[in-house]
Amino acid sequence: MPATAALPIRSLLLAMSLALAGCGFQLRGQAPVPNAIEPLAVECSDSVPLALCESVRDQLALGDIKLVEPAEAAYLLRLDRFSEQRRASAITLQAAAAEYDLRQSVSLSVISADQVPLVAAAQVTSSDTYSYDEANVLAKRREEQEVRTDLYQRLAQQVIFRLAPLDSERIRTLRAAHQDDDSAPAGSQQ
Repeated sequence: MPATAALPIRSLLLAMSLALAGCGFQLRGQAPVPNAIEPLAVECSDSVPLALCESVRDQLALGDIKLVEPAEAAYLLRLDRFSEQRRASAITLQAAAAEYDLRQSVSLSVISADQVPLVAAAQVTSSDTYSYDEANVLAKRREEQEVRTDLYQRLAQQVIFRLAPLDSERIRTLRAAHQDDDSAPAGSQQ
């Protein structure tokens, strides 16, 4: 390729990388969680699948967040109330399911060691669809499991993004608001 033809391509690549950097784009897997919530413990209730809990921990570890046991943590990320629904979203002429919608949700909260709520119970949800063929049940079950695993990853990313605003300034603001609520006279309206 002539050198003059390479110049527009280089310019285009430079412009694209500047645009991506300017919009806050991050590579998948890089957690945007501030280190202000370190050391952090992750606690998952029995209703939360182990794969989802591990996915959240992995995402935090990729973001260089120091994870510790709950007794040693300054902040606790709690995951609970996991639910999963699977429903037929398309039906064949023979009244058999041709496509399924798989929907998962989990509740998360973040509490400091001194019981200041930083993220009140918040629900995150993810869903996906997959086709179903009665003639190929085993392959479709594998596909369903792959969709389920992908949804765990998506839920983990949503949990991580809920933690992103928790920088030092935001934590100070939440602590001050919590102290103001605690010091308000009983029975007063705000």
